[in-house]
Amino acid sequence: MNSLRLPKIIGNWIDGEPREAVSGETFTKLCPVDGSPLFQVARSRAGDVQHAVHAAMRARKEWEDLTPIRRGELLFEISGRMAKEKTEIARIVHLETGMSLQQATGETEGAVALGMFMAGEGRRLYGRTTTSGVPNKYAMTVRQPVGVVGLIVAANTPIANVAWKAFPALICGNAAVLKAAEDTPATAWIFARIARDAGLPPGVLNLIQGYGEEAGEALVGHEDVSLISFTGSTQVGRRIQVTAGQRLAKVSLELGGKNPLVVCDDADLENAAKWVILSAFSNAGQRCAAGSRIIIFEDVYDRFRDMLVERTGKLRVGPEDGDDLGPVINEEQLKAMLEAVQEAAAKGATILTGGERMADPEHRGGFYMAPTLIENAAPQDEISRTELFGPITCLYRVRDFEEALNLCNDSPYGLTACIHTRSIHRATRFCHKVQAGVAVVNAGTYGSEPHMPFGGLKNSGNGFREPGTEALDVYSELKDIYINIDPGSL
Repeated sequence: MNSLRLPKIIGNWIDGEPREAVSGETFTKLCPVDGSPLFQVARSRAGDVQHAVHAAMRARKEWEDLTPIRRGELLFEISGRMAKEKTEIARIVHLETGMSLQQATGETEGAVALGMFMAGEGRRLYGRTTTSGVPNKYAMTVRQPVGVVGLIVAANTPIANVAWKAFPALICGNAAVLKAAEDTPATAWIFARIARDAGLPPGVLNLIQGYGEEAGEALVGHEDVSLISFTGSTQVGRRIQVTAGQRLAKVSLELGGKNPLVVCDDADLENAAKWVILSAFSNAGQRCAAGSRIIIFEDVYDRFRDMLVERTGKLRVGPEDGDDLGPVINEEQLKAMLEAVQEAAAKGATILTGGERMADPEHRGGFYMAPTLIENAAPQDEISRTELFGPITCLYRVRDFEEALNLCNDSPYGLTACIHTRSIHRATRFCHKVQAGVAVVNAGTYGSEPHMPFGGLKNSGNGFREPGTEALDVYSELKDIYINIDPGSL
């Protein structure tokens, strides 16, 4: 850690300058690999949020008045600096999350790609021109900024989550206040520092550290924040919708998932097993798009279950590049997972493998959940309907395609879904009928690309999509313009 260019206290960035919390209070960020203290983090509250919002209010006019092309040039500069500092960013992500350095590097590269894509939208910030039904009248639409936007991110893929929100918010001409995830404060800190060093005007991007119930709630409730974009749990998303809705603020919610992966009787089982393991366990299952419900045709169920048990037993758990998954982000999350598995077992579910905290000498101090496979859980049981956000997945036996599709859709969530089949007929019907924002054939439940929209149905979101060009609809407002001319004045 000493070689990383981080301050002793991971603080805020307000008006282009690093700042500690007004109160001087801090909290301790623990290393998920061994439970040791990593660093102190500013514990911001409403007063800090107020300073950040005021800085954004002061900066927004000048930033909005820049041409979108010029804004894009500055975002290209930020993305280019991120690429040059890729190793440093990845090491911080690795340190804060416990994911392997290789995985953290890949995530950082994805964040850079997203930045480059959104920077290019500065030359394509399209409205439209159309015809009018009235003679001598011209009609068009243009995009305009929302104003000051509040961005609240999750810790699971921290640099990607920051990029997904910050880049589209900025290209549209907004000034932003970014609320960092309390478990990954340094990742957000280095992004803000790079943006400052790249020449982003002071106050255009402000960073607030702290707990959600203190700093996050203050941001959501601030009357000068015109938009809240949140990625996180459905429970918190509901609270944000209510709070922001009382003052009619715009709200974009990307929430949880309980994502199904269907394995048909004609599937390539080797390929399906590879993708089930990746969907369920990569990044320790800490993906909103993780595959947590594996729905298997009964003709291949026993064989496929045995394949999964064997492969899960061979997974390497740890923070190094040779490992398959690392720890979960904090002890509180780990305890919630353990309680959920114990409750499922008490109701009759069978734990095929895993189900406990890893307590051997190599893993004892960290927040490691053993990769867990469960069968015989009822579709209406709590474990079948609640996102756990960890390396836990449940297997379900079905007779045929229609039963599989019905079970996929029998969920309060609708984020992603996947089917493994050799049948174009099954694949096509599944993609059109599954209730999800993302449908995949013969791969995993995750893998969004930066130029494509991502989001879900039901309890997985409120209809907006980020990133892709669809994110521009989140971070801008459309204005109709009508121009009437007088032919007699020509």
